[in-house]
Amino acid sequence: MPRILAPFLQSVTYARWLHLLIGTVFAGVVLVVYPGIEGGSPVHTLTAAAVVDTVLLCLAALIPATRRAEGVQARLLLVPAREESIGAAPSASWADRWRTACWLVARVGLGTAVGLVSVRGAMLAVDLAREPLAGARPLLAPVVLLVIGWSVVLVGRLQLRLAQGLLGPSRAERLAAAELRAERLLERNRLARELHDSIGHALTVTVLQAGAAREVADPAFRDRALEVIESTGRQAMEDLERTLVLLRESPDGAAVERPGLDQVPALLATARAAGSPVEDTIEARAEHLPGVLSREAYRIVQESVTNALKYAPGVPIRVVARIAGGALELHCANGVPGEPRRRPGGKGLRGIRERAVLLGGEASTGMDGSDWVVRVRLPLRLAA
Repeated sequence: MPRILAPFLQSVTYARWLHLLIGTVFAGVVLVVYPGIEGGSPVHTLTAAAVVDTVLLCLAALIPATRRAEGVQARLLLVPAREESIGAAPSASWADRWRTACWLVARVGLGTAVGLVSVRGAMLAVDLAREPLAGARPLLAPVVLLVIGWSVVLVGRLQLRLAQGLLGPSRAERLAAAELRAERLLERNRLARELHDSIGHALTVTVLQAGAAREVADPAFRDRALEVIESTGRQAMEDLERTLVLLRESPDGAAVERPGLDQVPALLATARAAGSPVEDTIEARAEHLPGVLSREAYRIVQESVTNALKYAPGVPIRVVARIAGGALELHCANGVPGEPRRRPGGKGLRGIRERAVLLGGEASTGMDGSDWVVRVRLPLRLAA
């Protein structure tokens, strides 16, 4: 099938044709009821009818529901690739009414032009088809029909572009929607980091404790391991519930309590129970820090300790948290058994850097001699 005929096999072509003909009907009604239809020249009649059309359409555009009705029709008959590219909400401002008026005038004007071309072209095609077959004129009838069809296709595409520009969201609305999407994406990433850090830590401790309990025959050790697994599981359930509450966005607006720097001692206790000696120097106090800084610092320490337990189980861990030079400094280090190797920069380390950057700080990770070290500096002023 030649490509020139392909549009005529698509239903969207005829749907857009119908949309154009609706505009033709409106213009035809105005021509019928216009008082000066008789006795005037065609140019005078068409000009006067165009003025009357424009006035009536501008008045109709003042009604907020007109924009909704036009949007619904355009979505249904113009068939945009993305439905949200054409709005279906009533006018909310004078700018919306102005754009609606421009759309109505363009729709009726294009519809009238296509209607005239369709009617005149069809009549011409019939006249050509009635010519004697001995001549070449009857062969022009299909050409005329093809021109009519392609005029509908091209004007239909033009009308779709106009609908997306005049009935779609304004530039300010598109910018606001983009900002909203960015905020939602940031929130989703933050929640993903919360789940990764809290659940990842719990699973690491649980796996280490379960493995040690299986290898050791001491009943007392097994009991302690089971207690750690139970308490860690409960903590993971609480973290998961907090995250789910944030996802549900409860309408009462109740604040969800999230662990802060004051919960670091309990976190380090689970690491000790997992078999890793922990040396901590926690000089910073949560009550002296902004809430967001305290919470993010806890997650950074949690991820650092989890990585130490995962990649270097049983190796001593050192954790320092202090305030110096107007910033909260975090220092987490652990030895690396065997040959030092580059640790994969997975989601956890990336999450540490993202948390630091969002708070206006900086983070570095890597080998320092025989130790793997995480250094984070979070300014107090920017976080406040």
